[in-house]
Amino acid sequence: MSARVFVPADSSALSVGADAVAAAILAEASRRSLDIEIVRTGSRGLFWLEPLIEVETAAGRIGYGPVAPGEAGALFDADFLTGGAHPKALGHVQDIPYLKRQQRLIFARCGVTDPLSLEAYRSHGGLRGLERALSLGPKATIEEILASGLRGRGGAGFPTGVKWRTTAGIDADQKYVVCNADEGDSGTFADRMLMEGDPFLLIEGMAIAALSVGATRGYVYIRSEYPHAFAVFSRAIERARAAGLLGPSVLGSGRAFDLEARLGAGAYICGEETSLLESLEGKRGQIRVKPPLPAISGLFGKPTVVNNVLSFAATPWILEHGAKAYAEYGVGRSLGSQPFQLAGNVRHGGLVELAFGASLRDLVEGFGGGAKTGRPIRAVQVGGPLGAYFPASLLDTRLDYESMATARGMLGHGGIVVFDDTVDMARQARFAFEFCARESCGKCTPCRIGSTRGAETVDKIIAGRDRQENVQLLRDLCEVMTDGSLCALGGLAPLPVLSALDHFSEDFAKAPARAAAE
Repeated sequence: MSARVFVPADSSALSVGADAVAAAILAEASRRSLDIEIVRTGSRGLFWLEPLIEVETAAGRIGYGPVAPGEAGALFDADFLTGGAHPKALGHVQDIPYLKRQQRLIFARCGVTDPLSLEAYRSHGGLRGLERALSLGPKATIEEILASGLRGRGGAGFPTGVKWRTTAGIDADQKYVVCNADEGDSGTFADRMLMEGDPFLLIEGMAIAALSVGATRGYVYIRSEYPHAFAVFSRAIERARAAGLLGPSVLGSGRAFDLEARLGAGAYICGEETSLLESLEGKRGQIRVKPPLPAISGLFGKPTVVNNVLSFAATPWILEHGAKAYAEYGVGRSLGSQPFQLAGNVRHGGLVELAFGASLRDLVEGFGGGAKTGRPIRAVQVGGPLGAYFPASLLDTRLDYESMATARGMLGHGGIVVFDDTVDMARQARFAFEFCARESCGKCTPCRIGSTRGAETVDKIIAGRDRQENVQLLRDLCEVMTDGSLCALGGLAPLPVLSALDHFSEDFAKAPARAAAE
């Protein structure tokens, strides 16, 4: 029986040489006349250890990382196929503290199985949720999602079950299920990881939603910057269709649902659900005025459920284990788990899935290990480029929807970007406006013009021109954008600006001296 060696084929691992590592291990095994099987998996999400390889031994899976292609010979010399000692040995992977402390509901299979093997998916619990949904029927399935407290993981946190119930209650000749995989927030990668590491989970979740609301057609809108995820997910769709998971009779139920992956064109605004629908229809990505809501009149004017990757991916676990079991995770009205993504100036960047309610400090210091530079942490941005900046004094803020709102921030897609004490927060505020100006669809004046005027006003403050008057003008402009923009791009761009002004006012006050020195 050949030894099994697991090497990730996730984009993050590929970027640091995982393919070369796999080839080197195969070549070394051949040179030594050893029979091994290389299994390509997704990533565990411990990015500082990539490429992280694992070996299946009698005592369990033993990890080694980060492994370079030139270390293959030394690994064999150390008898790594049986878990031998080596400087890169990590012991049992599931016991690595970074993983052991997590509550992995959605990402339980990522990095464990071959993402394109339906057999492996089934053997690790896959399709149990869909099978239970088929036995419950549409109405009871929706009630289960409602009772679980599942909320949208794309940013707004809207109750998922309410969307499904609304679409299910409408009589229409055609309904759609659309997955928003246009993951454009800075420091986020959970959607990509899941599509590359466990694509059948997303397919299963979308099938559950479709059969619940009466939709027969689904689309996954994947951002153009994710070509590898698009390729992997497209192959997964083909295999799911061939196995009867998609098509005219889902799992032999006699009920039809099919799925198609679509590649975006690089527009951040298409992360907003109505702009995404416009793009799917072949139009320019611009927001639609609401109402009507997509759940009532969405894609091609038909009732459409639009959810994020992580929202759909949570539903199989809920259906398999029950709404009550899911609701036992989390706090208050923030129930279940959230995959947080640690990025920026942090020692241990990666994916951390936890129940809602952990503190920002636990994520940044406990999991992340603090700033990679070793310098003090000064600011942490939560929720992408439109999220607030939190100073070190607010690191004990809990990561749930209500606590973040109380702290004048937002959870968004769970992205966390860390900055040390060398960051210039006045320039970070300017970046928020510049980003909004570049990514605006141009439909509404507060966003299109306000973001441009905002960047100009911050430039004046940095240059020391009429600082007090321009700071007040900046606050007034933020109010107009918040209240007058048609969508969250213009409406939330002021959030990082105001948090920078409120928590790091000294950077704006010191701007003239800095500008003169430069």
